Amino acid sequence: MSQVELSSFSLSELKALQKQVAKAIEEFSDKEKARALAALEEKARELGFSLAELTGGRKGARKTAGIAKYRHPDDASVTWTGKGRRPDWLRDALARGVSLDDLAV
Repeated sequence: MSQVELSSFSLSELKALQKQVAKAIEEFSDKEKARALAALEEKARELGFSLAELTGGRKGARKTAGIAKYRHPDDASVTWTGKGRRPDWLRDALARGVSLDDLAV
């Protein structure tokens, strides 16, 4: 991998790059998890089971709402648990320079 001379970047350019890297890492991680899950499901099928049977989970089981960890800066009724994809309002706030700590419940 080639080295990038970061000292030539402005602060705003570095922050934009940081956001791009964080997004790329999150997307890469999500893809790797999906690939691992597919491999586990395939192996379970080869052995005559579903992955849910082996892990004690039920396919299609209802998920309960998690505890809100972050709140919309302008509408307190809009929250996010910190799990799953980041909502658009959170990504927009982060792009404006708001920190996650500022949005914490």
